[in-house]
Amino acid sequence: MDLRALRAFIFDLDGCVYVGESLVPGVPAVLERLRRDGRRILFLTNNSREDGAALQAKLTRLGIQAAREEILSGAEAAGPYLRERFGPTRLLAIGSDTLRSLLIGAGHELVPLEDARGARVVVIGHDFEFDYRKLTILARAVKGGAAFVAVNVDAHLPVEHGQFFPGCGALVAAVSHASGIRPEVVGKPSPHLFRAALGRLGVGTHEAAMVGDSLNSDVRGAQSLGLFSIWLAPPGVDPGELQPDLTIRTFAELEAML
Repeated sequence: MDLRALRAFIFDLDGCVYVGESLVPGVPAVLERLRRDGRRILFLTNNSREDGAALQAKLTRLGIQAAREEILSGAEAAGPYLRERFGPTRLLAIGSDTLRSLLIGAGHELVPLEDARGARVVVIGHDFEFDYRKLTILARAVKGGAAFVAVNVDAHLPVEHGQFFPGCGALVAAVSHASGIRPEVVGKPSPHLFRAALGRLGVGTHEAAMVGDSLNSDVRGAQSLGLFSIWLAPPGVDPGELQPDLTIRTFAELEAML
């Protein structure tokens, strides 16, 4: 495909635009070229802890100017997704204060861990205070009949120097294994977050490209909906049987193709 025919480019954030507090080389030049050519841009992240305002502030700090409406996180998408699926409902949710506030803002009621039996849905976001007590309460609630929803199932949260923190998916996997039940997923690679992104951009699936470093979340998710997939390949990683539409090693390669 001629990349010049695409109307919009969607970029993952963690591991793609930045790693921890470090901007990935070549990103500013690519964004500048796309804006100069009149192409639309959206930053799409599975981040379950922060809303677009916090992510906008981080991008600004790293030297990237982005409008608020150009950023969409899993945390922001969770409340509306749950409202579509269950209506305003009672949630047992773990995660950041921002996630919890967004869920309340979407019309849901949060129940305390001590009142887990009163929850219709269990929601898991990335929680730095996750422990055995929470695991027990959440797994019992899911096993007892509450719907099970994960903001994302990312195993790792990449940080500088090739290191990582266990991601939201690690917590989700523990609850799933203990309860024997798999969750619904709001974020990538499930289609909901991609569809929300396309709706915000006002373009169709065949008019947009997804740029990301995750084969599963970004490439597999994008291809399942018909988006053009661009894989920013981490050093030493082989795609295996999954073939991205385009593989790049640096953003300079992408800039040369635009």
